[in-house]
Amino acid sequence: MHSPASRRALAGVWVFLQACQLVPESRAALRPADLIVYGRVWTGDSARPWATGVAVAGDTIVAVGDSAEVARLSGKSTQVISNGKAMVVPGFMDGHTHFIYGGFQLTQVDLRDADTPEEFVRRIKAYAAKARPGEWILGGNWDHERWRGTPLPDRSWIDSVTPNNPVFVDRLDGHMTLANSAVLKLAHIDRSTKEVSGGTIVRRPDGEPTGVVKDAAQNLVYAVQPTPLPQQSDAAIDRAMKWAASHGVTAVADVSVPWFEVAALRRAHAAGRMITRVSVFVPLQDWHLMADTVGARGPGDDWLRVAGVKGYVDGSLGSTTALFYEPYNDAPETSGLMVTPEDSLRAWIGAADSARLQVAVHAIGDRANGLLLDIYDSIAKAHGPRDRRFRVEHAQHLRRQDIGRIGRTGVIASMQPYHAIDDGRWAEKRIGPERIKTTYAFRSLLDSGAHLAFGSDWTVAPLEPLLGIYAAVTRRTLDGKHPDGWIPDQKITVQEALRAYTVGNAYGVFAEKNRGKLRPGYKADLVVLDQDLTAVKPEVLEQAKVRATVVGGKVVFRK
Repeated sequence: MHSPASRRALAGVWVFLQACQLVPESRAALRPADLIVYGRVWTGDSARPWATGVAVAGDTIVAVGDSAEVARLSGKSTQVISNGKAMVVPGFMDGHTHFIYGGFQLTQVDLRDADTPEEFVRRIKAYAAKARPGEWILGGNWDHERWRGTPLPDRSWIDSVTPNNPVFVDRLDGHMTLANSAVLKLAHIDRSTKEVSGGTIVRRPDGEPTGVVKDAAQNLVYAVQPTPLPQQSDAAIDRAMKWAASHGVTAVADVSVPWFEVAALRRAHAAGRMITRVSVFVPLQDWHLMADTVGARGPGDDWLRVAGVKGYVDGSLGSTTALFYEPYNDAPETSGLMVTPEDSLRAWIGAADSARLQVAVHAIGDRANGLLLDIYDSIAKAHGPRDRRFRVEHAQHLRRQDIGRIGRTGVIASMQPYHAIDDGRWAEKRIGPERIKTTYAFRSLLDSGAHLAFGSDWTVAPLEPLLGIYAAVTRRTLDGKHPDGWIPDQKITVQEALRAYTVGNAYGVFAEKNRGKLRPGYKADLVVLDQDLTAVKPEVLEQAKVRATVVGGKVVFRK
């Protein structure tokens, strides 16, 4: 029997726990917190969107509420992070990355901001001077739109400065790559090489390859490119995770994942090195291997989920290979490429769905998106209702009727807002003023009820959610020519962008029951920022920085 006094004390504890949104499942939940974070806490939880304190025990959030109340869970060994009036938010998730390639890119040649062909060549020459003979020079991320009318690069630019090394450097969208003559020889690409279905070998007037290959034609080179050694892959994964932590990214969807990367991620997981949660999507054509893997090992856990496949309908706008119903304004000879044959797409998506794998497919042009939505709709009807969460990766250029279809059918729009302020410098010259109106249609998609999941497409764009939030809220292009926003009707609010980087991405990988919000019982993944994003002018959002990143209750980055 409890005395009246003890009953009153227990009642007081219960009131406190309820006030903090904490209901313990065991006595362990009542022990002092391992970590307490104070600040202006945006929880992502619509039931209680704001708080001033978060308490963590182990890898789990145990209390969210008023700072004075949360402080009662502090003990002698509790770590405390006080952030004043600046924001604390759920861990950012990136809905679309090429994660291991990001880790490799951090040590490869960087051409992203090479503003002239001369600078392009200079950087490759400098990198080659330090490379070992025979070592492949990769990376790049060049952008010929910076060169003001200069045509695509040519292997003649770099052959003389790379006599001892094969070179294969991407345009920043990954859909067009420049090879030097050494690589063309290894890949047996010459004047007599036939065109590749779903790709293009760019040629000089005499039929000789320039060295630029687009989309499926890149596979000719990938077939002869050496696979990284295990120790190289392990180092790239570790670099990528540390880079992610420094930008507040606690989880990623990792798409088009090669199997050597799956092996590297499993090694990192087994060794306890994971500081980023990863959801893997291998190539769609490998659906049977993924199905066998899930059957033998299960889909994984909160650190490493291996249960998805990712395919391609078309290419990219920058490479004029995104698939449209009408020709390009500045390249009227083409309306883009169908990278994967339609019959293959239908067969593979149907088989993957039958195997209960999650399917994500790249679609950029309006025709690519319309076709993909048709395929998704027919397969869902044929296989019957279930929680399948089909994803459209990019969903960049949509017809108005397809915006509504995405909302009605529950398809996830996995989009990258930084692309909008990057492509906005030149996109209208490609597709004209009418088609451009429903480009990166964030506002319209949200209004239609669509599930929006934001990401970067790293290395295509920086792995920085704060830049993505700035892009979605302001739509101010990188060239400064749209200070009020490019297609301003499609702007969204800071909190809507935050939801797309947290709640939306958790839903996008079936993780919404324990991630994406700061809520008791959820995983302790959170980010401490240096300001309140809701209190500053939108145009300075890009100046915000990450002070600390917590994943699974551990501080993995602190500035």
